[in-house]
Amino acid sequence: MKILIAYATTEGQTRKIARWVADRIFDQGHTVELAPLSELEGIKLARFDGVILAASIHLGNYQSELTEFAHRSAMRLSKQPTLFLSVSLAAAGHDAEDWGGLERTTEVFQAATGWSPDRLVHVAGAYKPSKYDMFQRFVMRRVIAQKDPDKDLSFDHEYTDWAALGAEVDSWLAALSG
Repeated sequence: MKILIAYATTEGQTRKIARWVADRIFDQGHTVELAPLSELEGIKLARFDGVILAASIHLGNYQSELTEFAHRSAMRLSKQPTLFLSVSLAAAGHDAEDWGGLERTTEVFQAATGWSPDRLVHVAGAYKPSKYDMFQRFVMRRVIAQKDPDKDLSFDHEYTDWAALGAEVDSWLAALSG
C-alpha cells in the first residue's frame, strides 16, 4: 500500500510523531510519502491507498495549513481511508474538561472544513519551553504546573505514548488491508 502522511507542526512534536508513524508503516513493508501540509498544493490524493493527517492544537485551533488543506481537499479526502492524528497536551491527561475541549475543537474543525476523518486519534504532545517565547513559556508553565505538579518545568518533556500510537496506526492499517 502507498500511504501519504502530511503534517503541520509548531514546535516540532507533530513532525516527530509523523516521522515516527512513517517509519513504522515503512517497516511493515508499505510505501510512505511524508510531507508538510504546506507543500501539498496540487497533490493527487487518488494515487494513495490511505491518507494520514497530523496537526496540533494551539489556543483551541489547529494550524492554518491543516484547516486550509482539509477545506480545499474535503471531497477528495472523503473518497479514501483517512486517519487524523490530533496532537495536544490536553490528550496527556484524564481531565474530563480537557477532553471535552478536544472534542469541541475537532467538531468545530470538521464543521469548518467539511471533512470528517474515518478515524480520529488524540495524541499527547510535548511541553517544550525551549521553543516558547516568554509569553508562551509563562502560560504553558501554569498549565503544566496544574496538570503535572511534580514536573521540573525547566526542561522539555514529551508526553506522547508511543506504544498506544503504534497500536492505533497498526489497527488503522489492518482495517485498510482487510
